[in-house]
Amino acid sequence: MASSSSLTLSQAVLSRSTVTHHGSNLPSSDRLSVPTFSLPTFSGLKKSSSASTTSLIPSRRRVNHHRSVRASAAVETLEKTDTALVEKSINTIRFLAVDAVEKANSGHPGLPMGCAPMGHILYDEVMRYNPKNPYWFNRDRFVLSAGHGCMLQYALLHLAGYDSVQEEDLKNFRQWGSKTPGHPENFETPGVEVTTGPLGQGVANAVGLALAERHLAARYNKPDNEIVDHYTYVILGDGCQMEGIANEACSLAGHWGLGKLIAFYDDNHISIDGDTEIAFTESVGTRFEGLGWHVIWVKNGNTGYDEIRAAIKEAKAVKDKPTLIKVTTTIGYGSPNKANSYSVHGSALGAKEVDATRKNLAWPYEPFHVPEDVKKHWSRHVPQGSALEAKWNAKFAEYEKKYPEEAAELKSIITGELPAGWERALPTYTPESPADATRNLSQQCLNALVKVLPGFLGGSADLASSNMTLLKMFGDFQKNTPEERNLRFGVREHGMGAISNGIALHSPGFIPYCATFFVFTDYMRAAIRISALSEAGVIYVMTHDSIGLGEDGPTHQPIEHLASFRAMPNILMLRPADGNETAGAYKVAVLNRKRPSILALSRQKLPQLAGTSIEAAAKGGYIISDNSSGNKPNVIVIGTGSELEIAVKAADELRKEGKAVRVVSLVSWELFDEQSDAYKESVLPEAVSARVSIEAGSTFGWEKIVGNKGKAIGIDRFGASAPAGKIYKEFGITAEAVIAAARSLC
Repeated sequence: MASSSSLTLSQAVLSRSTVTHHGSNLPSSDRLSVPTFSLPTFSGLKKSSSASTTSLIPSRRRVNHHRSVRASAAVETLEKTDTALVEKSINTIRFLAVDAVEKANSGHPGLPMGCAPMGHILYDEVMRYNPKNPYWFNRDRFVLSAGHGCMLQYALLHLAGYDSVQEEDLKNFRQWGSKTPGHPENFETPGVEVTTGPLGQGVANAVGLALAERHLAARYNKPDNEIVDHYTYVILGDGCQMEGIANEACSLAGHWGLGKLIAFYDDNHISIDGDTEIAFTESVGTRFEGLGWHVIWVKNGNTGYDEIRAAIKEAKAVKDKPTLIKVTTTIGYGSPNKANSYSVHGSALGAKEVDATRKNLAWPYEPFHVPEDVKKHWSRHVPQGSALEAKWNAKFAEYEKKYPEEAAELKSIITGELPAGWERALPTYTPESPADATRNLSQQCLNALVKVLPGFLGGSADLASSNMTLLKMFGDFQKNTPEERNLRFGVREHGMGAISNGIALHSPGFIPYCATFFVFTDYMRAAIRISALSEAGVIYVMTHDSIGLGEDGPTHQPIEHLASFRAMPNILMLRPADGNETAGAYKVAVLNRKRPSILALSRQKLPQLAGTSIEAAAKGGYIISDNSSGNKPNVIVIGTGSELEIAVKAADELRKEGKAVRVVSLVSWELFDEQSDAYKESVLPEAVSARVSIEAGSTFGWEKIVGNKGKAIGIDRFGASAPAGKIYKEFGITAEAVIAAARSLC
């Protein structure tokens, strides 16, 4: 019985494979000298002539004082392979990247050429994974934060035996419909954990992945069975280091003591504009030590294989801190004329330089060729990976026998299968229920859901008491209490969003939420966009959603934000009006695991309206009151969120004048668009052109709903500082304005 259960678990995870849709500051004496390379003669290779060593590294103004790793401290536990074969394998990685970029005449060959040694050691000697099941739960995770160098990862996946990256896929790099897009995309290429490219996002995602592992290990590991035990590895570059999001996320990783997060900093001192000397001269190692990281410096990342191995061993021995391994490399290593220059960063080498590089590295093979001895060496990862997973499945079967309740919860998180009847935990309301701000109603939903959803956790960017996002029955996730489920992100909105993406993409059953004021989505928009692109079902709890927040004024009052997120693909923008709609919005958000949701919630109290329901909210738009017949109202009044109350009041007055008025709640444009034509016609009949909308935000886009003859009441300027009622009146967000507009139309 237990074995069968484990098999089912593995199969459930494997089913996820169906896809949808850049400085250190070193003096010249501490920098690497780049030779014209001479490698040992391999079978079928001609030895190149050696040449004098040429220093290609400019002098630096500052010295980095953190300690380096000596090659003599080689890792005893890592599998050692003949150095000649290691170098041949590393050059295979380099030339797969060079050839793919050259064929596409597009891409970034420099990073793969420089990072091939660390990539080889990670994928061939260190990481645990199963190429035939990229979604095996207890695999080590790898994130290429410097996503422009994605041919490094594609080459590694190809050599390791992943079905997602065949030779033909390498040849179709950056082409329409290929599995090898221009930056890593988790939804396109099994084996890619997260979508990277916007610099800094990946390392922040990696913090989320490592947090997820730490949390699950704390909750479910037992003294006799450590069922959760894997590392998160990341390669980031100078560009990632310059982006603020990386510092936000890495500050949190240090605070949380994420000891199983190991980051390799590709210290090649080159960015698109040239040497990082022009803009980036800080001591990265000193900064990371201040952030609470363990810092190691590998001085020779080009050929210091034992230095890299020793650094990994040392990093793994540090249990209470994440580790940054600064690996000093040469961008475009092996290219005689372009190595160590910005010209190798983001464009193909060109035919002449490719030939020169082949001669320089003694590489006589045709493009995309993997030598047989390299292929044979890497082929062991398929059976080894299957054995690793089988061993873990047996371990889980024993765990399930001894700890059935914990196993059921963990299985839910691993597979994404929600507990039966979870939605019944959501609160319901009647018109007699007391008025309340939807942020408070949201907190009721959050605290109901956390009781029934094992993977539910989250927090706020230092606004928990304003966003109302505290999970009352749990403590804070901290270094010494990682089993808890309240995440304290501090004032780090951008990092918060990207960390939440990493949590969501760790396992299908994780349902992370994060919160701030709606206007501060401006600080985290890039992370929200990556949520949508990478199909990470994060729930964004955004309070203080309009001018209704009052006296804080226009700096805090969102205007264009609703329209901007409605324009973003693959995201749900939900603006509930009361308790039932708030609960309905959460039900939708939980069910949408491959689509993030934003809930825009009020600061001010709102009444519980007649006609609202959890079920109807799932349709995005629905009728809450109507005194017409035959689907022929005189006028349709449409509201969202806090303005639905205004629409209801206006309709009541218009009905006293004998008008047939329909009131529609448009909770989510996206959900409404997905309904059948017949349903949409039943709510917004095409024949009825007399339509009035009211929303305390930009009117941009409302013509889609009200049509050319309708009227949209909203705010197309910045807000103001005053009590909410006064602002609403001054801006014309009133029942009187709706009544006047309706009278002009019918």
